[in-house]
Amino acid sequence: MVKAADCNTSADKHFLLSRKKVVTKRKLPTYYLVYFLLVDLLGFKNLGRFEKIDWSIPIDFNGKAFLLEHGKFGLGLYAHDPEGERVAAEEIATRVQKAVKAATPFFDYLARQAVERSEVNVINNSTPLLCRFEFMRETYKSKCAELVAERELHALRVKQNNLPLGTWIFGGSHLNLKQEASWLAISAIESFFSWSEHVLIHVAILTGGTTTAREIADLAAADWSLKFKAAFDITRGEEKALFDSVLSLRQELRNYIAHGAFGKNGEAFSFHSSAGAVPVLLPEKIGSKKFSLGSNLDFDYELAFGVVDTFVMLLWSGKRAPAQSYIQGSSLPAILTFCADGTYSRAMASVEEMEQLVEYLSNVADQAANMDW
Repeated sequence: MVKAADCNTSADKHFLLSRKKVVTKRKLPTYYLVYFLLVDLLGFKNLGRFEKIDWSIPIDFNGKAFLLEHGKFGLGLYAHDPEGERVAAEEIATRVQKAVKAATPFFDYLARQAVERSEVNVINNSTPLLCRFEFMRETYKSKCAELVAERELHALRVKQNNLPLGTWIFGGSHLNLKQEASWLAISAIESFFSWSEHVLIHVAILTGGTTTAREIADLAAADWSLKFKAAFDITRGEEKALFDSVLSLRQELRNYIAHGAFGKNGEAFSFHSSAGAVPVLLPEKIGSKKFSLGSNLDFDYELAFGVVDTFVMLLWSGKRAPAQSYIQGSSLPAILTFCADGTYSRAMASVEEMEQLVEYLSNVADQAANMDW
């Protein structure tokens, strides 16, 4: 059986220095599950940290010493003689796998307790999501430049061939470029909202609008408008105007496309009439809509991107300005215990304070990744 090593376990006195890794056919479970199983649940001894080693647990299998150890290069099972003790090592790996599976309720309990106490980190994907938006937008701009070049070529051909100004000699390439530019613009808007849904939660955490794991879980599942209100103050005229503009963009463009380009208000319907097929939503019923989608999914993309630019500018202004260096200037997660102990509130006092916190946490993260204890 596998048990904690004790004074009766057979081991060379230099075992901790001379131990060798055994490559088992059966893969060991995830390192933290092994640690929770052996140390937290079963009470095995952890020898602590060493250079490039996070934890080391001596175990006894049939009277012989083995080590389960997690270091910079992952979790490993170590023995005196890897070849001679391979069979025993395979059996240890099998038993650890089975024990981890049986301990699932305990792991679930640990996770629930951590969430209830808000002793969790919130992953920060703000930078890659913003980069995705910027890539889509730049690609759209490139396609627009191609479209402009095609138009200039058309004008040159008309002039060279002494044709009337209204002559159309493009062929299909011009229409294809226009359609592709429209598709890219819509994709860029969708990627903007993907980023905004993520970044608004992180801004809310750093500014104190949302501080517990339960609140964050609820906010993540909530509508975009609630995420906006958690980060912005819509009692201020400028931020209320931004809210109205971005919400209109979301409802009229992003949601329309995301729900199969049918819409929720009969946008896909045309009714029969003596004048032919007529849209159910007549122009006079459009009312306050700022953006329009045609049959080819074309819309006022310059107006849409203007709203996006205003959003980005206001997001990182005023009291939210220090949050930018943490959220977009690093890949650091939001650490909820820092909400409770005042770390974030102190750092949000100024950009300089936040930059110092980012530098400190980045160094700690690098040391942990390299296991330079």
